[in-house]
Amino acid sequence: MKAVNIKLSLAENVKTFVNIANRYPYDIDLRVGRHVVDGKSILGIFSLDLSKPITLEVYADNCEDLMEEIKPFIIG
Repeated sequence: MKAVNIKLSLAENVKTFVNIANRYPYDIDLRVGRHVVDGKSILGIFSLDLSKPITLEVYADNCEDLMEEIKPFIIG
């Protein structure tokens, strides 16, 4: 599993992120506090508090291709 913090502050960012995530076979979760949603679900992501940093969890060991594509959203 790989975990990084991301920021999705605009609706356009969420749409772009979901389009990227859906191209990969990995299971992806987004976590804000106690709330966890499917990282491939646009409605799930909009249910999160997007003003806070989001923890992205990818359940795969070799997911560097995905990490490279979402690099603009990664913080810290």
